[in-house]
Amino acid sequence: MVVLVDDENRENEGDLVMAAEKATPEAVNFMTKEGRGIVCLAITEEKADALNLPLMAQDNTSKFGTAFTVSIDAAFGIATGVSAPDRSHTILCAVSDEARPEDFVRPGHLFPLRARNGGVLVRAGQTEGSVDLARLAGLTTAGVICEIMNEDGSMARLPQLTEFCGRQNLKLCSVADIISYRRQTERLVRKIVNVRLPTTYGKFDLHLYRSLVDEYLHLALCAGGIGKEEGGKVSVQESPALVRVHSECLTGDILGSLRCDCGDQLHQALRTIAAAGKGVLLYIRQEGRGIGLEDKLKSYALQEQGLDTVDANIHLGLPADLRDYGIGAQILFDLGVRKMRLLTNNPKKLVSLAGYGLEVVERVPIETVPNSENRAYLRAKKERMGHLLGENDEI
Repeated sequence: MVVLVDDENRENEGDLVMAAEKATPEAVNFMTKEGRGIVCLAITEEKADALNLPLMAQDNTSKFGTAFTVSIDAAFGIATGVSAPDRSHTILCAVSDEARPEDFVRPGHLFPLRARNGGVLVRAGQTEGSVDLARLAGLTTAGVICEIMNEDGSMARLPQLTEFCGRQNLKLCSVADIISYRRQTERLVRKIVNVRLPTTYGKFDLHLYRSLVDEYLHLALCAGGIGKEEGGKVSVQESPALVRVHSECLTGDILGSLRCDCGDQLHQALRTIAAAGKGVLLYIRQEGRGIGLEDKLKSYALQEQGLDTVDANIHLGLPADLRDYGIGAQILFDLGVRKMRLLTNNPKKLVSLAGYGLEVVERVPIETVPNSENRAYLRAKKERMGHLLGENDEI
């Protein structure tokens, strides 16, 4: 059993977590006595479907989309269903390979949760985290979780959770730890096809990758032989490669929007790589700094009312930057890149791409000319998001 915490910008809570197949009566009793929260059973979508467990609410309006199914009790072998032995029995029955829908009554005293396929790489919650931990431990892919409250009934936050772990001799880990581990140990992309692509800036090798987590397609434009196979294997690049990781921006890249500098950066990066004769441009499907096209346009509407790009996202209940570079790092590694000179003004990319067997040896600034429409946007990126835009007086 461990304590699993989520992001401080999410629920900012900790759960007691254990593999479901280890849920003894004593363990369940510990959860209810010391955790004080609701005991839930996190199961895969396939298991929930196999047990015919519909969602508790078809129109899920909870803030974090917690996927409660109808509650259950074991149909046989229990009394009222509420005791620790009864709930332990229900848990073990539910995770059995022989479990059938008719083995359970509805409603009951155990609350199953549907964990998203892809685990924490798709949804960064304790539900998915508990299932991932069980799978990584080689156990049945199901977890039991229970929120931890203080003695006064308030939710325990990180300082109280750290003290709780010391008192109970438990380990503490975060959902972010699981995400980081999985991104570095699992192959999450697959190359689909590669073709030659003549462009305005020169000829590139275009590689198409599919994410195995969310089925998104990502592109890699390579120059100078990077990514080419020899004898069925991709050659590892001995020298640092010039790399640009560009997140999709439909309005800037295709429609020529002047609100941002995305399109300018895209074309400047292609020019720079072509001039160098060797390098990679990754085109990652992370529209609107990861929030998607719909929310990006809603953010634009708020910016028209006077909010900057950061406050507009926050007003929508979204992070200022939701981008993830783990998929991009895996693509670069697959292309044979190990060391890179990174074309970026964003210091977070330097940290996010480090690891995964990659090393950023140099940051190469990518400079564009501001215009009257994007000066406020660039100013917010510089002052509020830490982008390294130099001392440009035009911003």
